[in-house]
Amino acid sequence: MVNIYISEKLKSLCPKLRLSCIEADVIVAESFIELTSEINFRISKIKQTLVIEDISKIPVIAASRKAYKACGKDPARYRLSAEALLRRSVSGKDLYQINNVVDQLNLVSITSGFSIGGYDAAKIQGDISFGIGLADEPYQGIGRGELNIEGLPVFRDSLGAFGTPTSDSQRTEVTGQTSRFLMILIDFGGDDQLETAKQIAIGLLKKYCRATNITEFNIN
Repeated sequence: MVNIYISEKLKSLCPKLRLSCIEADVIVAESFIELTSEINFRISKIKQTLVIEDISKIPVIAASRKAYKACGKDPARYRLSAEALLRRSVSGKDLYQINNVVDQLNLVSITSGFSIGGYDAAKIQGDISFGIGLADEPYQGIGRGELNIEGLPVFRDSLGAFGTPTSDSQRTEVTGQTSRFLMILIDFGGDDQLETAKQIAIGLLKKYCRATNITEFNIN
């Protein structure tokens, strides 16, 4: 099990910050039709009940946006991944289909509103810290290229930054060769649905990713 801690500076700026983590052995494959159908059903429900103007008012997302501002980042310019996924859903666009592991993560995110990091655990070196990005700190976001992470909440290992609530990095992305998966749900506001979201994720990992050797833990 990886060791994860929150930096004192980030914790002082975001005192309600919590992380809920899952590690599991998984089998990466194309998404099953059942998973795709479940995602599409959730999107249809979101489109019926939500408009773009109200996404930022969802308590989980509002707390996350407040945390970004506290750290010095504009959440309208550097959207949280959960907010971006919900905006895409409400706009009538399909979510990108990557693989079963990433797709179930996105389903949990649009269901719960939590931004979630998903990483190939074998590509992470040493302990993980959750802190704040520095000026000119190198970072290659998945599908985004070079990303300015100064002022963003950032996961780091001994090799440097590898994850943010806006975009995960190319270095630790989940591919067809991934066998050990780390999933981190990020709660900036002390929301009481965090544990529920984690259990939903565990169920989906078992159902669609043949997850075994599962470890779950929380970081406060």
